[in-house]
Amino acid sequence: MEYKNGRLQLNNVTLVAMTSVNVYETVQAMKYSMRGIDFGDAVLICHFRPIYLPRNIRYDHTGKLRNIDDFNYKMLYELGDHIHTDYAMIVHYDGFIVHPECFRDEFLDYDYIGAPWPDPHDDFTYRDINGTLRRVGNSVGFRSKRLIDFPKAAGLPFEADHGYFHEDGFLCVKNRHLVEEAGMTIAPMEVAKYFSHETMIPEIEGITPFAFHKWAGTNAGYPRFKGKPVILRRIEKKLFGGQPK
Repeated sequence: MEYKNGRLQLNNVTLVAMTSVNVYETVQAMKYSMRGIDFGDAVLICHFRPIYLPRNIRYDHTGKLRNIDDFNYKMLYELGDHIHTDYAMIVHYDGFIVHPECFRDEFLDYDYIGAPWPDPHDDFTYRDINGTLRRVGNSVGFRSKRLIDFPKAAGLPFEADHGYFHEDGFLCVKNRHLVEEAGMTIAPMEVAKYFSHETMIPEIEGITPFAFHKWAGTNAGYPRFKGKPVILRRIEKKLFGGQPK
């Protein structure tokens, strides 16, 4: 780990969020994630440029995400157009960095790391093409630029897995064999449990994570950014007709 003036230096990482909803809360989550960390870049990918976007977060345009599958598609095939560093740290309004002091160098030894998934206790959920249970994924997390570019570069079709198009499952489960055949690695449970928490599973008990996703269990105490100031709502209504969220 490299520090400068007491701040963690992640010069090869872009902090990124892509959204068309909860935009104000997403920007606040990005700002919170930058406490104590200097990233090489930071970018909000959105259908409009928020008037409250700070100068240290750049804006990149995308068409409005109309639903979750728009998000999944763009994350798989368009995210790479916005990333210019070796890695990206993806955050959402409900999942971001909360303990920068818990960063470990080994997090960047992998092409993908996110929160562990629970044991589904069935024979199909989180099962790859060979039937192997895969319990690390989650959208909030680090990804290498190589992995981000992989779906487009490899021409992977946008196909559902058991009826769902979740981009994390697309990479970490459905197409994992192709990801690994291309020489990329996804973090194991033994490392991911220190990175981020979403579901309250036995493996994470007693561990303080670097990041989180969703306010369940021990995550309940992490910040919730709600309530855009009235003055911002009035300005946006005047500028955009009340469309931005």
